[in-house]
Amino acid sequence: MTRARMNPPSSKLPITQLFAIAVVVAITGATGLADDTHVYENGERPNDSRLMELKDLNGYFPFQVPEGKAAWMARAEDLRQRILVATNLWPLPEKTPLNPVLHGKVSRPGFTVEKVYFESIPGHFVTGLLFRPNKPIDGKTRPAVLCPHGHGGRQQDYGEKKVKALIDSGGEKFEQSGRFPKIARCAQLARMGCVVFIFDMLGYEDSNQISYQLAHRYAKTRKDFDSAKSWGLYSTQAELRTQSIMGIQTWNSIRCLDFLQQLPDVDPKRMAVTGGSGGGTQTILLCAIDKRPIAAFPNGMVSTSMQGGCTCENCSLLRIGNGNVELAALFAPKPQAMTAADDWTKDMMTKGYPELQKVYELFGVRDNVFCRPLLHFKHNYNYVTRQTMYSWFNKHMKLGFDEPIEETDYAPLTGAEIRVWNADHPKPTGGDAYERKLTRQLADMNDSQMKKLVPKNADSLREFKRVVGGALATMIGRDMPAAGDIERTKVHKDEKAGYLLFRDYLRYQPKGEEIPLVSVFPVSTKWNGDVVVWLHEQGKQGLFDESDQLKASVRRLVDGGASVVSPDLFQQGEFVDGQVVLVEQRVVKNPREFAGFTFTYNDTLFARRVHDVLTVVAWVRGDDHAAKRISLYGTAKTGAIAAAARAVAGKAIDRAAIDTGAFRFAQLTSYRHPDFLPGVVKYGDMPTLLALSAPNPVWIGGEDGKTPSLTAKAYRAAGAADQVSSSPVQSVDDAAVDWLLER
Repeated sequence: MTRARMNPPSSKLPITQLFAIAVVVAITGATGLADDTHVYENGERPNDSRLMELKDLNGYFPFQVPEGKAAWMARAEDLRQRILVATNLWPLPEKTPLNPVLHGKVSRPGFTVEKVYFESIPGHFVTGLLFRPNKPIDGKTRPAVLCPHGHGGRQQDYGEKKVKALIDSGGEKFEQSGRFPKIARCAQLARMGCVVFIFDMLGYEDSNQISYQLAHRYAKTRKDFDSAKSWGLYSTQAELRTQSIMGIQTWNSIRCLDFLQQLPDVDPKRMAVTGGSGGGTQTILLCAIDKRPIAAFPNGMVSTSMQGGCTCENCSLLRIGNGNVELAALFAPKPQAMTAADDWTKDMMTKGYPELQKVYELFGVRDNVFCRPLLHFKHNYNYVTRQTMYSWFNKHMKLGFDEPIEETDYAPLTGAEIRVWNADHPKPTGGDAYERKLTRQLADMNDSQMKKLVPKNADSLREFKRVVGGALATMIGRDMPAAGDIERTKVHKDEKAGYLLFRDYLRYQPKGEEIPLVSVFPVSTKWNGDVVVWLHEQGKQGLFDESDQLKASVRRLVDGGASVVSPDLFQQGEFVDGQVVLVEQRVVKNPREFAGFTFTYNDTLFARRVHDVLTVVAWVRGDDHAAKRISLYGTAKTGAIAAAARAVAGKAIDRAAIDTGAFRFAQLTSYRHPDFLPGVVKYGDMPTLLALSAPNPVWIGGEDGKTPSLTAKAYRAAGAADQVSSSPVQSVDDAAVDWLLER
């Protein structure tokens, strides 16, 4: 059958060109698909949007505001959960004692400066400088401002020559304090009556337990830092637990608010946050997930263009289907301002700012968001931008100053005055050993949280599903599609001995995704209303044996009255070449070997394959033939996909037979593996995916006849211990079919 179609440009390319170096394949059988499984002619690929180039940090990130406040509130809740899951903060870790130390107080006209360090988690130190007004307040408390500094460090120095050029351009005003723009804003805010804390990003100034090179310049995979027993940041093991520089910095930001809140002279109900560039990124995330800030000024990173070029500004799962403008909108309706400059924010006045205004309009406070165009300046947080921020905070934190507010000069702090560590306060050890210790410590904290979530009864099972099931929902990133959004195109129908063979493709219209599939329908036996969705690592070709006949186990299902449907999931079968199985998934064209540069913005191959299963199930569920019962069978190399799909789909799948093949995600050694899924090990690996099926019927193969402990506990907690069974037999397909036929 010939069909009219428009392929995306990349889908017309030969497979060797389409994936170039990005995908490695292994031949597992004869080249080419059997005639019985071909859906497309002449080697065509599915007309699937996912075959286009992957999105990277330099893409376009438009924000379409949902219709109505209720729709936005629901979207906002999902986005906040996404941030928390992506940054390893879902659920929030225990807040351990900060044990703060303040020392080395010095004075300048209008303000004082103290050196600070405290523990965001035991043994991990946050460092910075605390600015306070030097006027007494007679027992009253003051507003506070947190200043994440961004790249260049809190002591960023323009130097004499550059600051003079900036003064000539109008970007700065003073030769002394203007050389240090990040300290300048802290000093001025303190003179305006605020307690101000500027803290070090990882790798800058006194935050040296993790090096600058590791935190911000990481580029090459370190095989010796990637074992299941001992690993470092950026490793596959770290990614499987959502451990990242961005996550650590986000937790540090939360603990910085804790530090400010516990100061006796701070009003905890009047705290604000402002940072520029990388500090703007931190401001966006912190203000999205922490309720305490009442005003914000995230500068230089609210944009529909470049989203943050550093490893510290990206982490897997974060910006899939969203961007910095939408993340900044999560602060609504609280007051928020920024500027647009001659950088990646230059289009904000027409792309981004109007959408932010629409969100604020939903709350009736359009004027609570403001973007000032300063396109005659390059990327900055200069004197003019700072003046805009002072005015914004003056208004919304009720500081009581007459406008305009003029920043004044002062003698810069000396080297001795800014260094937190000295002979009396020796710096903590860092380096490779500390990095391994920190990742293990984070994992142990997560494991402790997971132990508390293990289901014991119906109430704890609900909480388990809320937290862990919620995390999986974020990792997969899709619910069951609406059947009305799925279009089936019939391609060919063959009459075989005892059954009909249909070759079709499904199109999920909202996402432009296409799934080729074959369906086997019984003829010799009356259809009993059962539909079995059969998954195989070779896609729909997995229904057939080496002689291109239905496998005996499949034939048993058909002869027993069931219909069997088998798809080519994304990058199986006709997505690639015949019986080719991918062993590496694509990544973006970035020479730095960091999972976040790809999976901050794109679903993993594993998640996309789960999406396809959900689409197939939704189509079967909504088909005119009205199946009485839908079963899912995931063979050994697809068992994890089946388990994840069942966990998301819930009762939309009546029964699931899952052959795990003893697979565990923790076994993976590369983030390019097709089964890579960020975060899944943190939440309990394969046993958790199976546990999330409770109380729905499930058969488990590949586990030596044993049901994983967590899975068994979840089913007992659901009062459905009899709905989970495990098989020790070696012929797993036959045992699975036996179970499917018996029930």
